[in-house]
Amino acid sequence: MKKTLLAEFTAREGAQDEVAGLIGDYALKVREEEGNIAFDVYTKAADPRAYWIFEVYRDEDAFQAHLNAPYGGPFNAALVPLIEEDASVLTFLDPLA
Repeated sequence: MKKTLLAEFTAREGAQDEVAGLIGDYALKVREEEGNIAFDVYTKAADPRAYWIFEVYRDEDAFQAHLNAPYGGPFNAALVPLIEEDASVLTFLDPLA
């Protein structure tokens, strides 16, 4: 079964450009993962500091491989001081049908 989630965070005031650069570089790497189906980055139209990342992985094994990728830890360590939350807020999604 596919593993689907929404990751959310808000860039701190003044950190928007740095966050955009970090997430852009990270997205390129994640999209190259064998088990990644989608890694779509959005900002809210009404609040461009608020990010929503829609992620889909082939299955749980592909998601675990994503979590263990060597670039994930450094990305999160660089991101955390630039966002308002303590970390990305993850919401796991199940298909309706």
